[in-house]
Amino acid sequence: VQLQASGGGLVQAGDSLRLSCAASRRAFSSLGMGWFRQAPEKERELVTAISWSGDSTYYADSVKGRFTISRDNAKNTVSLQMNSLKPEDTAVYYCAADLRLPAAVRDTGIMYWGRGTLVTVSS
Repeated sequence: VQLQASGGGLVQAGDSLRLSCAASRRAFSSLGMGWFRQAPEKERELVTAISWSGDSTYYADSVKGRFTISRDNAKNTVSLQMNSLKPEDTAVYYCAADLRLPAAVRDTGIMYWGRGTLVTVSS
C-alpha cells in the first residue's frame, strides 16, 4: 500500500485546512488509518486515527473538538479536517496505515507511511 498525502500549507491561527491521503490499493479498506505529526525537535505523535470501518476514532487531547478524521473506502482516501488551527499545530503531518489503528500507538512498527506534508500555522 502506498500512501500519498496532500493539502499542507501556510495558514494563520484560527484558519482551517484539510489534509487528504490517497491509498494505492484496495487493501486500504482493511486497515486502520491515522495521521501522525512531528514538530521541530519533538517526537512524532499520533494525532488522530480511524478504524477500517470508520466506526471508531481516536483523537489526541490537543486536537479534540478541532480536528475531524474521516475515510471513504470506496475511494481509498482518508481526510483530516483541521479547524481553529493554532501555531502549536505546526508540524509535518504523516498519513499512516496499520492494523492496530485507531488504538493509540507509537510510530514504531507502523505498517505503511505516506510522505509528510508540512502544515505551518502563523500567529
